[in-house]
Amino acid sequence: MIIVTTNDLPGYKITKVIGEVNGLTVRTRHIGAQIGASFKALGGGELKGLTKQLAETRDEALARLAEAAKAMGANAVLAMRFDSNELQGTYQEILAYGTACVVEAL
Repeated sequence: MIIVTTNDLPGYKITKVIGEVNGLTVRTRHIGAQIGASFKALGGGELKGLTKQLAETRDEALARLAEAAKAMGANAVLAMRFDSNELQGTYQEILAYGTACVVEAL
């Protein structure tokens, strides 16, 4: 699955635009990361536990996006974007979305 943030794909021709596709995940913050973040807030600096968890959450949303696009018959997703939100101060929501397409090499 080709996933790009651009609206076109150099070297490929779009043969079919299938439509909007997304991958969503919502996770709660790990208690260990939360405790570490609380202590780190006292001195400042990167919250490595939360950074790692957020990166994993983005990867999961991206994998779900690819899975959904494949199920629709696409072999590419163009104009991919991420959107994120915090719910109730405890949950992380990550949405990966874009346009599912069929492309072929020129």
